Amino acid sequence: MRVKICGLHPARDVQLCIDLGIDFLGFIFYAKSPRNVDLEEIKKLKGYNKFNSKFVAVTVNPSDEFIRSVVLGNFDFIQLHGSETKERVNEIKSTGLKIIKAIKIRDEKDIDDYKEYSNADIILFDTPGMEKSIEFPKNLISKIPKGERYALAGSISQSNIENLKKLGITFCDLSSSLETDAEIGYKDHQKIKKFIKKVNEIKN
Repeated sequence: MRVKICGLHPARDVQLCIDLGIDFLGFIFYAKSPRNVDLEEIKKLKGYNKFNSKFVAVTVNPSDEFIRSVVLGNFDFIQLHGSETKERVNEIKSTGLKIIKAIKIRDEKDIDDYKEYSNADIILFDTPGMEKSIEFPKNLISKIPKGERYALAGSISQSNIENLKKLGITFCDLSSSLETDAEIGYKDHQKIKKFIKKVNEIKN
């Protein structure tokens, strides 16, 4: 089971996630988000030994200038949540970044949208709520493609990860379910540890 945790803070959360062997660490660049990262904080990322973890810049229709000044040199992947075309994905990919393309799923017909992005390294099937914790429709989980290139987001937690694995999910993306009850955007390190413990248990 590959794991991506999104909405992380460069100073508070990164070392814990690296120590736990989390595969992908996501940092959000979206002004409307309570998890939006202060650009000044990005400098801290260079101080970490990532080992096998990858840093992901989570964006919506990023400009060339943003990619050049913020993403390149700091991140391994860029996650695209906007209306980016296949051609735009190719343009961004030509910078050397790897691409995660999010596909918003409302109903079954939306699933086929991923086929347009054969050039993306990873496809993330997400709910239309983006950061709002909306559960991915259970009846559609069986219909999405499975494998290392395909990730699922949408109200994934310690309580349902075992069932998702039984349904063939091998790559999950979490954010709000790993936050404190008191503050949106503030990760609860105990919840992260418990979730990874559960993932390691069901791997074996």
